[in-house]
Amino acid sequence: MVDSIAATSLLGHRPIFSSYSWKYAANKHNCRLSFTKLMDRKYGFYSSVGRWHVKHPIRSTIKAQAAELTREAHSYREEDRIPRGFRPGIDSGLDSRPGLWPPENKADNPGLKNPLLRHERMGCGWLGAIFEWEGVLVEDNPDLEKQAWLTLAQEEGKSPPPAFMLRRIEGMKNEQAIAEVLCWSRDPGVLKRMGARKEEIHQALQGSMYRFRSGSETFLNVLVHHKVPVALVSTRPRKSLERAIAVIGIEGVFSVIVTAEDVYRGKPDPEMFMYAAQLLQFIPERCIVFGNSNQTVEAAHDARMKCVAVASKHPVYELGAADLVVRHLDELSVVDLKNLADIEAVEQEPELELEMEVEAEDDRPPSTSVGVYDDFW
Repeated sequence: MVDSIAATSLLGHRPIFSSYSWKYAANKHNCRLSFTKLMDRKYGFYSSVGRWHVKHPIRSTIKAQAAELTREAHSYREEDRIPRGFRPGIDSGLDSRPGLWPPENKADNPGLKNPLLRHERMGCGWLGAIFEWEGVLVEDNPDLEKQAWLTLAQEEGKSPPPAFMLRRIEGMKNEQAIAEVLCWSRDPGVLKRMGARKEEIHQALQGSMYRFRSGSETFLNVLVHHKVPVALVSTRPRKSLERAIAVIGIEGVFSVIVTAEDVYRGKPDPEMFMYAAQLLQFIPERCIVFGNSNQTVEAAHDARMKCVAVASKHPVYELGAADLVVRHLDELSVVDLKNLADIEAVEQEPELELEMEVEAEDDRPPSTSVGVYDDFW
């Protein structure tokens, strides 16, 4: 014990003990007795016996000194410690502090006071999934939409819309399609009446025949298990959409539902997706849109969101503009979603460099070729 304390004292403390000895004449074996003075206590040691004998009671001060020296002996050097307020900056690919593990979670928000909510965001709660309804989660029958428009045209005495017009109005609100593409009327009252009548015709044709697409229910269960916020957007009226959700039996799955009553324009305008992200309280770059058409891909990219296209109505090669193309949603995993929603500041650097080059060109002095041209003439 004395040797260990003596070695520890080399860390910069003064020696805390001294030794002296004499020959113990009273012992019949003429053994040499050594005494060591440690702070205010004496310890005796017989060389022939090899035992320590405490001459004075142990005091609490030696315990405090030994504990302090032990902590100093086994502590790290100050330059090897990570400061308490140290926070690494944006990941640039270079490890400025080797040995720092684990790395900072980019989804972490230190401003959250609830530790459970903060832990949830570091899991999967930091990204949002925005789904379309028909053709993505449930089976879609394009013939019903076409038949509804033809029936409405017949009732209103309008010429039947050609096929290319029906393809163009896919994803639009009814009022938007009637006013901007079909050009049947621009009166707000008439637009509202025609739009409501068209939905009545479609609902009568559809009935209660709703069923999941293959893999959609499984993927939704995965998102619910990992607590990923889910939103649903559709240009259908809210009552029709809520009735369809009840038929499928997935009430309470969607944190946000955006319908035709909530927005002014449908696709390819990104208004629906922007409003859903706002209700989810996520920035657009943290949201992933799931659709089945190029209009959805265009609207999602205009909103600065990533898009996963489901090849339910169009072949895979026609959806190449999407960030990911799948035939069924169960082909995806949570890791795929995290990779899509991961944003880096490096992605914005080329735009900044381009702006700097344009400014540099503007600052250049005018060319002297004009003067040479005048001299020539």
